Amino acid sequence: MTSMRITHIGGPTALIEVGGWRILTDPTFDAPGRRYNFGWGTSSRKLAGPAIQPADLGAIDAVLLSHDHHEDNLDPAGRALLPQAGTVVTTRPGARRLAAAGARNARGLAPWETTTLEAPRKTPIQVTATPCRHGPPLSRPLVGDVIGFALAWEGQQHGAVWISGDTVLYDGVRELPKRLAVGTALLHLGGVRFPISGPFHYTMTADDAIELTRLVQPHVAIPIHYEGWKHFREGREAVERALAAAPPDLTRRFRWLPIGEPAEVET
Repeated sequence: MTSMRITHIGGPTALIEVGGWRILTDPTFDAPGRRYNFGWGTSSRKLAGPAIQPADLGAIDAVLLSHDHHEDNLDPAGRALLPQAGTVVTTRPGARRLAAAGARNARGLAPWETTTLEAPRKTPIQVTATPCRHGPPLSRPLVGDVIGFALAWEGQQHGAVWISGDTVLYDGVRELPKRLAVGTALLHLGGVRFPISGPFHYTMTADDAIELTRLVQPHVAIPIHYEGWKHFREGREAVERALAAAPPDLTRRFRWLPIGEPAEVET
């Protein structure tokens, strides 16, 4: 397989189609206007709905869920899709919570653990959980466990497909190129901040994305998770301004996907 098809549906939600698989990341399908409380005095409001409605999505073979406990990564409409997916891969605590709610298709991973997606007439895909820290140092007891995902299969030309998950740039993410060659990176951006915690970020900024791309050297870097919610502080314009000042050998790696339209991406 020399290419895959990716459809950015909105926010952190993307549909990856490759090797017979239809894989959905962080399902968010609520209509705009809904307000969410994330706990510890943090909240947000949804500003944009999904480019594709759940009824028009088609069959989903697997869901990669970076974390289940924040509704900007798994909202009620997205949660309703999980029973229909063949497999849900998420954090270990997330898998326990989903199982307690009746989901029997959840697999929990800790960072650097792996599982394999296998099915008749589909290419086996190895899924490796990658580290995330969803906030400043020592914030894990407040924000909970989060993981990213690296997808590898036979025949990739440039390296694994990596979905960063909601993370800041920290040592756990910086060690990624020591373990993996990355062909395509889907980067969760937005520079998320909340008034109650001042300058602290909970996802990567544009500058972080540029620095991470310098470290990882993916064949292509695709921004996602930069629009659709009030607490996202850096949209596409902010990222493009930062890219305009970055070295050309980095900016050429970035590719914006048109929201709601499938795009072919080399593997």
